[in-house]
Amino acid sequence: MPRVLYIEDDANNRLLVRRILMAEDFEVMEATNAHDGIAMAAASPPDLILMDISMPDMDGLTATNKIRGMPAIAHLPIVALTANAMTGDREMILKAGCDGYISKPINIDSFVDDIMQFLK
Repeated sequence: MPRVLYIEDDANNRLLVRRILMAEDFEVMEATNAHDGIAMAAASPPDLILMDISMPDMDGLTATNKIRGMPAIAHLPIVALTANAMTGDREMILKAGCDGYISKPINIDSFVDDIMQFLK
C-alpha cells in the first residue's frame, strides 16, 4: 500500500484527496503546513509527497527546496498539487525541485493514475 504525505492548508482539498486515495488503498498522511510536513517526511518518509504550492507559513517551493537539502529524504518524489496554472508556473515548479505537477481542481477520474506514474 503506497504511503502519501499531502501537505496542504485547505481542509476541503485534504478531504477530497484523502477520500480518493483511501478508496484506492493508499495510506494518507496529512500536514496542514509546510513546517509540519517537512518534519513528518523526515520522521516517517512516505513513498510520495503531494505539495501545495501556496501556503501561508512557507510556500511549497521553499518546502520542496528544504526537503531536497535533507539527504535522508531528498530522493522522495514530490508532486506539486496546485491551483497555480499560469503560463510558466509548471516550469518554475519543476525547476524548484518538484518531480511533477498536477493542477487544481484535480481530475477525479485520472488522479490516481497521475500519481501512480511517480511511484514506479
